[in-house]
Amino acid sequence: MDLVRARTWINLYYGIQMRKIWLLPIVALCAGCGKQEEPVAQKAPAAAAAPAKPQAPDGRPAIVVFGDSISAGFGLDAGQSFPDLLQKDLDARGVKYRVVNMGVSGDTTQDGLARLSIALAERPKIVLLELGANDGLRGIPSSVMQANLAQMIEAFQSAGAQVVLAGMTLPPNYGPEFIKRFDAVYAGLAEKYHVTLIPFLMAGVGGHQDMMQRDGLHPNAAGARRVEELVMKALAPLIGAR
Repeated sequence: MDLVRARTWINLYYGIQMRKIWLLPIVALCAGCGKQEEPVAQKAPAAAAAPAKPQAPDGRPAIVVFGDSISAGFGLDAGQSFPDLLQKDLDARGVKYRVVNMGVSGDTTQDGLARLSIALAERPKIVLLELGANDGLRGIPSSVMQANLAQMIEAFQSAGAQVVLAGMTLPPNYGPEFIKRFDAVYAGLAEKYHVTLIPFLMAGVGGHQDMMQRDGLHPNAAGARRVEELVMKALAPLIGAR
């Protein structure tokens, strides 16, 4: 069907339909002639719906997990990331903290600086700082990564938060010298700013096929549980957990 025929068909169709629409009120009017109108029953006014109660703000102090894809739970189902598991663990122990997961896949330390104000707005009591792995994987100089992490630690401490620094390492193909400088960043910052250090967040997970996803970079559900156990162990002295 060409365009002219299509338009003719559409006009014809809608012309017929419009004539039908105009005829309907006339037929209805004629059918109603000579008949008395029946009284219309008055409907009772519908009961007004009760207004929803505003949700009370969560007054528990915040533990902000400020990280990358490891925190975000890349490749995992909802509720399987280690911050999700941490919240369940805290609740089970009766420890009154709320976990705010601010993990963003692919973030470098520079990206973390760009959204630092969002984390500070939560007024965290504790910050688990888990950034730097993507800096290393992209070959960003360790000095840049160190300066960015230092700036974040200072900002969190100035806001009254205790910082737990989650260390990472790199695959062997990055070379021993680069890896050595990368690893030293975390230990040096922990000593300088007197923060709790997790030397390697993926300890017991990285390099274990039964704990890792196929990409070899991110923990699977079992690996995330192991990471959460390590994080809880580091947090326990700070939050009075047993």
